[in-house]
Amino acid sequence: MSLWEAVAVFAAGLGAGTINTIVGSGTLITFPVLLAVGLPPVTANVSNSLGLVPGSVSGAIGYRRELRGQGRRILRFSAAAVVGGLAGAVLLLALPSGAFKAVVPGLIAVALVLVVAQPRLAAAVRARRARNDTAGHRDGGFGLIVGLLLASVYGGYFGAAQGIIYLSLMGVLLSDDLQRINAIKNVLTALVNAVAAVFFLFVAHFDWTAVALIAVSSALGGQIGARIGRRLPPIALRAVIVAVGLVAIVQLLLK
Repeated sequence: MSLWEAVAVFAAGLGAGTINTIVGSGTLITFPVLLAVGLPPVTANVSNSLGLVPGSVSGAIGYRRELRGQGRRILRFSAAAVVGGLAGAVLLLALPSGAFKAVVPGLIAVALVLVVAQPRLAAAVRARRARNDTAGHRDGGFGLIVGLLLASVYGGYFGAAQGIIYLSLMGVLLSDDLQRINAIKNVLTALVNAVAAVFFLFVAHFDWTAVALIAVSSALGGQIGARIGRRLPPIALRAVIVAVGLVAIVQLLLK
């Protein structure tokens, strides 16, 4: 890797760490750059997964204030993230590299619709519960666990816009502030990347220069993203999520 290629990878990691903490989809920044500097697709994917772990951890630390009081919820969701992330990592090596390509843009589009509609959907759910005099599950219930499990399978496989999918699911099924939900998203993303990376350590080839560059830069980006993201009001955060998601869809369709 030349000096300028290393600079490009470092810059991509910084951008990915920042955008992952705020929204997600950082893989859409780093993965194309790793391919451009000559890494094979699978090597680029696994190196990217390991390199982004420090960024996700950094982002979660940056959101530590919003994580307070969510310990039980995080434990429940983390179990689904770990199982799903491991399953996705196995699928990456077992399935053709383009197996998810056809469904990912549609998946992101549905997630964006849910993000935009979340306030009305959540209000409708609360109104229905009030009419029926029933209380919703504090942690989203079984449906949310299944949704997070499936999203984590996708995250372990590739992970582009994984954070957007997490935000859409939790935004609809949890009665909570979007910033607190975003904090959980950062924890789940860190877990999925870490589990997938540990699995890949035993069965795949890494480019350790790329891993080191992305690890350092994404950790810096995670702190930047936390500073920016937690200051955004809900409507601005939703706008950022939608903008990033639309860019992700266009990029995936043009590949």
